[in-house]
Amino acid sequence: MEIETQKNLIDFLSDDVVEPPSRNDFPINSKTLSFIKKHFPNTNLNQWNDWHWQIRNSFTTLESLSSILTLSEDETLAQQTNLPVRITPYYASLLNTNNGKSALRKTVIPVFDELKVSAGEEIDPLHEHDDSKVKCIVHRYPDRVLFLVTGFCSTYCRYCTRTHIVSKKEKQHSSKKDWDVAIDYIRQHTEVRDVLISGGDPLTLSDERIEYLLSQLRAIPHVEIIRIGTKVPMVLPQRITVSLVNILKKYHPLFISIHTTHPDELTDEAQFACNRLADAGIPLGSQTVLLNNVNDNVETYKKLTHEMLKIRIRPYYLYQCDPIPGSSHFRTPVSKGLEIIKGIRGFTSGYAIPHYVIDAPGGGGKIPLLPDYFKGKDENNNVILENYEGKLFKYPDYF
Repeated sequence: MEIETQKNLIDFLSDDVVEPPSRNDFPINSKTLSFIKKHFPNTNLNQWNDWHWQIRNSFTTLESLSSILTLSEDETLAQQTNLPVRITPYYASLLNTNNGKSALRKTVIPVFDELKVSAGEEIDPLHEHDDSKVKCIVHRYPDRVLFLVTGFCSTYCRYCTRTHIVSKKEKQHSSKKDWDVAIDYIRQHTEVRDVLISGGDPLTLSDERIEYLLSQLRAIPHVEIIRIGTKVPMVLPQRITVSLVNILKKYHPLFISIHTTHPDELTDEAQFACNRLADAGIPLGSQTVLLNNVNDNVETYKKLTHEMLKIRIRPYYLYQCDPIPGSSHFRTPVSKGLEIIKGIRGFTSGYAIPHYVIDAPGGGGKIPLLPDYFKGKDENNNVILENYEGKLFKYPDYF
């Protein structure tokens, strides 16, 4: 399959290239500012804070990345991977320049292990295609649908469950004609009360296309809530413009699920973008994938949840990594996820504790997992419970 081209991207971005003349209201953290001075000395801050500029100037080859960081042997050997490279200049500015094993770098730069396919790995492990009756729609659960509006992301995560869709030319931003077929499907299925817009990343669409999509969905009487899944606030926070937020807040109740990975993502820019969304009355939740040697320890994940809550992102899902081809180096034992949940419950506020889930291979949907706090019953029919300290307590359950 053909991958994206620069011309494609310019075409996709052409709908709303007119932006307010000044973008200097957006903060720039000190590390990023040093990066700009070193690697983009002829770029002014208005350009840097223009999300179109960020996409057009993204790093898309290992060769281009080698101009800003020292590639490890593992990274250098990662040729011909299924998923191409794409990293915005902003996100590249957050990467450790010399350590190939640093958290953020591992998530966006391919390594040789990506070429190794292990037992149980599938191109479409969730079997979303089996639940797709019309193009763009996955209808798995009774009362809600997944609406895949694009195959493009501003930064490609190496562990993405939809590597078979994202970056492919024929899976780029879908046409309004495709959308209209999908919208008509939702209109005809009156049991659908919840629409999750995903991709790819929906917030890489133009303002005009986002407004069209939301206005059409909101006009359907039985659609109660609309959700958007995105990583844009973490990898392209400059996209959260005043004009975009003014569009989004017109279509309440609207929820946004943000793909967060590590505390290092929560920069001044990301915080500003999330606060701008929250100030517009948009509830924010997080979706985090559990990744080996990235965020798979109690302290790192707890810090991430605390930092998110400070900017009004409610930890929602902690996902077990999906078994896509070449993902074994990312995946952890399920016991690690249970260990993290047990390690934070009781040691932080309940708002900081997500649902730990496995999206079951084969299309079984999200299945929640919990540590074993229920220890059975005693001879008097008391429920035996174990608390966060490992102490046992009884609850009278005499019915």
